Amino acid sequence: MIIGQNTYSFKRYRKFVLPLISLIIVTAGASFVCDATLFKLRTGILKGLAFLRFMAPPDWTAFKDMLEPALQSMLLALLGTVFGTILSVIFAMLAASNISNKWVRNTARVLIALERSVPEIIILLLLIAAFGLGATPGIISLSLGCIGMLGKLLADIIEEIDPVLIESMESLGANKMQIIWFGVIPQIIPNLISYALFRLEINIRLSVIMGAIGAGGIGYELDYSFSMLQYHRAFTAMIVVIVMIFGTERLSYLLRKKFKVEGALQ
Repeated sequence: MIIGQNTYSFKRYRKFVLPLISLIIVTAGASFVCDATLFKLRTGILKGLAFLRFMAPPDWTAFKDMLEPALQSMLLALLGTVFGTILSVIFAMLAASNISNKWVRNTARVLIALERSVPEIIILLLLIAAFGLGATPGIISLSLGCIGMLGKLLADIIEEIDPVLIESMESLGANKMQIIWFGVIPQIIPNLISYALFRLEINIRLSVIMGAIGAGGIGYELDYSFSMLQYHRAFTAMIVVIVMIFGTERLSYLLRKKFKVEGALQ
Protein backbone atom coordinates (compact mmCIF):
# COMPACT_ATOMS: atom_id res chain seq x y z
CA MET A 1 0.00 0.00 0.00
CA ILE A 2 1.34 3.35 -1.01
CA ILE A 3 1.20 5.90 1.70
CA GLY A 4 0.17 9.28 0.45
CA GLN A 5 2.52 12.21 0.77
CA ASN A 6 0.20 14.03 3.14
CA THR A 7 -0.21 11.08 5.52
CA TYR A 8 2.73 12.16 7.71
CA SER A 9 2.66 15.87 6.87
CA PHE A 10 3.33 18.30 9.70
CA LYS A 11 0.14 20.24 8.95
CA ARG A 12 -1.94 17.19 9.75
CA TYR A 13 -0.54 16.79 13.25
CA ARG A 14 0.52 20.30 14.18
CA LYS A 15 -2.64 20.99 16.17
CA PHE A 16 -1.48 18.19 18.47
CA VAL A 17 2.30 18.62 18.17
CA LEU A 18 2.50 22.35 18.84
CA PRO A 19 0.48 22.24 22.12
CA LEU A 20 2.54 19.20 23.19
CA ILE A 21 5.82 20.98 22.49
CA SER A 22 4.54 24.09 24.31
CA LEU A 23 3.51 21.97 27.30
CA ILE A 24 6.93 20.29 27.40
CA ILE A 25 8.72 23.67 27.27
CA VAL A 26 6.50 25.16 30.01
CA THR A 27 6.92 22.04 32.19
CA ALA A 28 10.70 22.06 31.74
CA GLY A 29 10.87 25.79 32.53
CA ALA A 30 8.70 25.42 35.63
CA SER A 31 10.79 22.47 36.82
CA PHE A 32 13.98 24.50 36.35
CA VAL A 33 12.57 27.49 38.25
CA CYS A 34 11.28 25.28 41.09
CA ASP A 35 14.52 23.27 41.11
CA ALA A 36 12.51 20.07 40.74
CA THR A 37 14.61 17.35 39.13
CA LEU A 38 14.18 13.64 38.50
CA PHE A 39 17.26 13.00 40.64
CA LYS A 40 15.64 14.75 43.62
CA LEU A 41 12.38 12.87 42.98
CA ARG A 42 14.19 9.52 42.96
CA THR A 43 16.18 10.43 46.10
CA GLY A 44 13.03 11.62 47.90
CA ILE A 45 11.10 8.45 47.08
CA LEU A 46 13.92 6.24 48.36
CA LYS A 47 14.23 8.30 51.58
CA GLY A 48 10.45 8.21 52.03
CA LEU A 49 10.33 4.43 51.69
CA ALA A 50 13.24 4.08 54.13
CA PHE A 51 11.43 6.35 56.61
CA LEU A 52 8.23 4.31 56.31
CA ARG A 53 10.21 1.14 57.06
CA PHE A 54 11.71 2.94 60.08
CA MET A 55 8.19 3.84 61.33
CA ALA A 56 6.96 0.26 61.07
CA PRO A 57 5.53 -1.55 62.87
CA PRO A 58 2.70 0.67 64.18
CA ASP A 59 2.21 1.02 67.91
CA TRP A 60 -1.06 -0.89 68.29
CA THR A 61 -1.23 -0.06 72.00
CA ALA A 62 -1.89 3.57 70.98
CA PHE A 63 -4.80 2.57 68.75
CA LYS A 64 -7.44 3.01 71.45
CA ASP A 65 -6.06 6.51 72.18
CA MET A 66 -6.68 7.45 68.52
CA LEU A 67 -10.36 6.57 68.44
CA GLU A 68 -11.64 9.61 70.33
CA PRO A 69 -9.54 12.12 68.32
CA ALA A 70 -10.69 10.42 65.10
CA LEU A 71 -14.30 10.81 66.22
CA GLN A 72 -13.64 14.48 67.04
CA SER A 73 -12.30 15.06 63.52
CA MET A 74 -15.34 13.40 61.95
CA LEU A 75 -17.75 15.41 64.11
CA LEU A 76 -15.85 18.59 63.28
CA ALA A 77 -16.23 17.82 59.57
CA LEU A 78 -19.89 16.86 60.00
CA LEU A 79 -20.79 20.07 61.85
CA GLY A 80 -18.85 22.16 59.36
CA THR A 81 -20.69 20.49 56.49
CA VAL A 82 -24.15 20.90 58.06
CA PHE A 83 -23.69 24.59 58.93
CA GLY A 84 -21.90 25.22 55.64
CA THR A 85 -24.68 23.60 53.63
CA ILE A 86 -27.31 25.77 55.34
CA LEU A 87 -25.28 28.92 54.62
CA SER A 88 -24.69 27.75 51.04
CA VAL A 89 -28.43 27.35 50.40
CA ILE A 90 -29.04 30.91 51.63
CA PHE A 91 -26.25 32.31 49.46
CA ALA A 92 -27.44 30.24 46.49
CA MET A 93 -30.94 31.72 46.78
CA LEU A 94 -29.48 35.22 46.84
CA ALA A 95 -27.13 34.48 43.93
CA ALA A 96 -29.73 32.99 41.56
CA SER A 97 -30.90 35.49 38.97
CA ASN A 98 -34.38 33.96 38.54
CA ILE A 99 -35.42 34.47 42.17
CA SER A 100 -33.25 37.42 43.20
CA ASN A 101 -32.80 40.95 41.92
CA LYS A 102 -29.74 42.04 39.99
CA TRP A 103 -27.90 43.87 42.76
CA VAL A 104 -28.40 41.19 45.38
CA ARG A 105 -27.43 38.52 42.88
CA ASN A 106 -24.20 40.27 41.85
CA THR A 107 -23.25 40.98 45.47
CA ALA A 108 -23.85 37.35 46.48
CA ARG A 109 -21.87 36.09 43.49
CA VAL A 110 -18.95 38.35 44.42
CA LEU A 111 -19.01 37.12 48.03
CA ILE A 112 -19.11 33.49 46.89
CA ALA A 113 -16.20 34.07 44.52
CA LEU A 114 -14.30 35.93 47.23
CA GLU A 115 -14.72 33.07 49.67
CA ARG A 116 -13.63 30.55 47.04
CA SER A 117 -10.41 32.48 46.51
CA VAL A 118 -9.38 32.16 50.18
CA PRO A 119 -8.19 28.68 51.26
CA GLU A 120 -9.74 27.16 54.39
CA ILE A 121 -6.31 27.02 56.05
CA ILE A 122 -5.92 30.81 55.87
CA ILE A 123 -9.44 31.28 57.24
CA LEU A 124 -8.57 28.92 60.09
CA LEU A 125 -5.39 30.85 60.96
CA LEU A 126 -7.38 34.10 61.10
CA LEU A 127 -10.07 32.47 63.27
CA ILE A 128 -7.47 30.97 65.63
CA ALA A 129 -6.18 34.49 66.20
CA ALA A 130 -9.74 35.52 67.14
CA PHE A 131 -11.09 32.43 68.96
CA GLY A 132 -7.91 30.66 70.03
CA LEU A 133 -7.07 26.99 69.50
CA GLY A 134 -9.83 24.39 69.48
CA ALA A 135 -12.67 22.98 67.42
CA THR A 136 -14.67 26.23 67.10
CA PRO A 137 -12.41 27.94 64.54
CA GLY A 138 -12.19 24.65 62.65
CA ILE A 139 -15.97 24.29 62.40
CA ILE A 140 -16.39 27.92 61.32
CA SER A 141 -13.62 27.59 58.77
CA LEU A 142 -15.12 24.44 57.24
CA SER A 143 -18.59 26.04 57.23
CA LEU A 144 -17.35 29.11 55.39
CA GLY A 145 -15.37 26.90 53.03
CA CYS A 146 -18.60 25.21 51.91
CA ILE A 147 -20.09 28.49 50.66
CA GLY A 148 -17.62 28.96 47.82
CA MET A 149 -18.25 25.50 46.38
CA LEU A 150 -21.83 24.58 47.30
CA GLY A 151 -23.14 28.14 46.99
CA LYS A 152 -21.99 28.43 43.38
CA LEU A 153 -23.16 24.94 42.35
CA LEU A 154 -26.59 25.36 43.92
CA ALA A 155 -27.03 28.86 42.50
CA ASP A 156 -26.30 27.52 39.01
CA ILE A 157 -28.82 24.71 39.53
CA ILE A 158 -31.50 27.15 40.68
CA GLU A 159 -30.93 29.32 37.61
CA GLU A 160 -31.51 26.26 35.42
CA ILE A 161 -34.98 25.61 36.88
CA ASP A 162 -37.68 25.78 34.22
CA PRO A 163 -38.89 29.43 34.25
CA VAL A 164 -42.41 28.22 33.40
CA LEU A 165 -42.64 26.72 36.88
CA ILE A 166 -41.81 30.02 38.60
CA GLU A 167 -43.99 32.07 36.26
CA SER A 168 -46.97 29.77 36.84
CA MET A 169 -46.59 30.10 40.62
CA GLU A 170 -46.35 33.89 40.29
CA SER A 171 -49.49 33.93 38.14
CA LEU A 172 -51.32 32.07 40.91
CA GLY A 173 -50.34 34.79 43.39
CA ALA A 174 -47.52 33.00 45.21
CA ASN A 175 -45.11 35.30 47.02
CA LYS A 176 -41.30 34.95 46.96
CA MET A 177 -41.09 32.71 50.02
CA GLN A 178 -43.79 30.39 48.69
CA ILE A 179 -41.99 30.14 45.35
CA ILE A 180 -38.74 29.25 47.13
CA TRP A 181 -40.30 26.78 49.54
CA PHE A 182 -42.70 24.97 47.18
CA GLY A 183 -41.01 25.53 43.83
CA VAL A 184 -37.25 25.85 44.26
CA ILE A 185 -36.36 23.73 47.31
CA PRO A 186 -37.94 20.49 45.99
CA GLN A 187 -36.02 20.96 42.73
CA ILE A 188 -32.58 21.25 44.34
CA ILE A 189 -32.86 18.77 47.24
CA PRO A 190 -31.49 15.72 45.33
CA ASN A 191 -28.45 17.64 44.07
CA LEU A 192 -28.08 19.34 47.45
CA ILE A 193 -27.78 15.97 49.21
CA SER A 194 -25.31 14.67 46.64
CA TYR A 195 -23.08 17.75 46.79
CA ALA A 196 -23.26 17.92 50.59
CA LEU A 197 -22.06 14.31 50.85
CA PHE A 198 -19.22 15.06 48.46
CA ARG A 199 -18.33 18.15 50.49
CA LEU A 200 -18.32 16.00 53.65
CA GLU A 201 -15.60 13.86 52.09
CA ILE A 202 -13.52 16.99 51.44
CA ASN A 203 -14.13 18.31 54.96
CA ILE A 204 -13.00 15.00 56.49
CA ARG A 205 -9.62 15.41 54.78
CA LEU A 206 -9.43 19.09 55.71
CA SER A 207 -10.27 18.33 59.35
CA VAL A 208 -7.13 16.18 59.60
CA ILE A 209 -4.97 19.00 58.24
CA MET A 210 -6.68 21.57 60.45
CA GLY A 211 -6.14 19.34 63.46
CA ALA A 212 -2.40 19.59 62.91
CA ILE A 213 -2.68 23.39 62.90
CA GLY A 214 -4.74 23.70 66.06
CA ALA A 215 -8.30 22.47 65.58
CA GLY A 216 -7.68 19.25 67.52
CA GLY A 217 -8.69 15.72 66.54
CA ILE A 218 -6.62 13.03 64.86
CA GLY A 219 -4.54 15.63 63.02
CA TYR A 220 -3.28 16.94 66.35
CA GLU A 221 -2.36 13.39 67.47
CA LEU A 222 -0.45 12.85 64.23
CA ASP A 223 1.43 16.13 64.53
CA TYR A 224 2.16 15.56 68.23
CA SER A 225 3.54 12.07 67.57
CA PHE A 226 5.88 13.37 64.86
CA SER A 227 7.05 16.30 66.99
CA MET A 228 7.81 13.96 69.92
CA LEU A 229 9.64 11.55 67.56
CA GLN A 230 7.12 8.82 68.38
CA TYR A 231 7.14 7.46 64.85
CA HIS A 232 5.46 4.12 65.61
CA ARG A 233 2.61 6.01 67.28
CA ALA A 234 2.50 8.35 64.28
CA PHE A 235 2.23 5.31 62.01
CA THR A 236 -0.81 4.17 63.99
CA ALA A 237 -2.39 7.63 63.59
CA MET A 238 -1.75 7.49 59.84
CA ILE A 239 -3.51 4.11 59.60
CA VAL A 240 -6.49 5.52 61.53
CA VAL A 241 -6.63 8.53 59.17
CA ILE A 242 -6.53 6.31 56.08
CA VAL A 243 -9.27 4.04 57.42
CA MET A 244 -11.37 7.04 58.45
CA ILE A 245 -11.13 8.77 55.07
CA PHE A 246 -11.58 5.57 53.05
CA GLY A 247 -14.58 4.55 55.15
CA THR A 248 -16.17 7.98 54.74
CA GLU A 249 -15.67 7.94 50.99
CA ARG A 250 -17.22 4.49 50.66
CA LEU A 251 -20.19 5.49 52.85
CA SER A 252 -20.68 8.67 50.83
CA TYR A 253 -20.49 6.72 47.57
CA LEU A 254 -23.06 4.17 48.75
CA LEU A 255 -25.45 6.88 49.92
CA ARG A 256 -25.18 8.78 46.64
CA LYS A 257 -25.66 5.54 44.70
CA LYS A 258 -28.73 4.79 46.80
CA PHE A 259 -30.24 8.15 45.87
CA LYS A 260 -29.53 7.50 42.21
CA VAL A 261 -31.09 4.04 42.34
CA GLU A 262 -34.20 5.48 43.91
CA GLY A 263 -34.37 8.09 41.20
CA ALA A 264 -33.83 10.97 43.59
CA LEU A 265 -31.17 12.50 41.38
CA GLN A 266 -33.20 12.32 38.20
